[in-house]
Amino acid sequence: MKAVILAGGFGTRLSEATTMIPKPMVEIGGKPILWHIMKSYSYFGINDFIICCGYKQYIIKEYFANYFRHNSDMTVNLSNNTVQIHDIHSENWKVTMVDTGLNTMTGGRIKRIQKYVNGERFLLTYGDGVIDLNIADSIKAHEESGCILSLTAYKPGGKFGALQIDLETDKVLSFQEKPNGDRNWINAGYFVCEPEVFKYITEGDSTVFERTPLEKIAQDGKMHAYCHRGFWKPMDTLRDNSELNDMWDNGNAPWKVW
Repeated sequence: MKAVILAGGFGTRLSEATTMIPKPMVEIGGKPILWHIMKSYSYFGINDFIICCGYKQYIIKEYFANYFRHNSDMTVNLSNNTVQIHDIHSENWKVTMVDTGLNTMTGGRIKRIQKYVNGERFLLTYGDGVIDLNIADSIKAHEESGCILSLTAYKPGGKFGALQIDLETDKVLSFQEKPNGDRNWINAGYFVCEPEVFKYITEGDSTVFERTPLEKIAQDGKMHAYCHRGFWKPMDTLRDNSELNDMWDNGNAPWKVW
């Protein structure tokens, strides 16, 4: 089974880091967040990847084309222009990188890689979020659902402490530090898809996957939710990146299941 990773956006909310590199290449612990996502999949036996490239795609292509050089010691003999790689550190990965356009929307990017999926079930996620999801369990739940798409649903905690106040006396009746969210589950961006999903992408490159396609699949009763109650964090801002790096450096990275 292949894992498709959306990695072509401009990453404007992380512009401090993405003026020179694409967002999926922003590092956590010295490795691109894209690498962390792929390591999570690989832990569950998913080693065949399709990366939907766009903005500064050449950086992603160069990284994997020279993966040995980026991750191993090497000797360059300038007299005869030879390179010797020492103590090779690599992964058992097959990585297909596809130019899905600079301004293409998420649905359009997915549609463009249809031929590489070969009519098979595939996994799908974004290149900017880490999770401690049991991917094997999510695939099994999808199979049992009979749906054409399963998404991982997540209920975020509140960002602020909650107060219950008596409006007549202005006295605080109770205080709760960062309670669970407003009871709404959100899309955590980890999907299991049947090839029938492609039929719902009908607006070409301008298709936003999270709008018409997902809304129509849900309306048709063909969408399943896999509720995840563990860890999930997207990297939307420089602060998110800093927090994820702190977790990694302190040995408290819940997504590191490998």
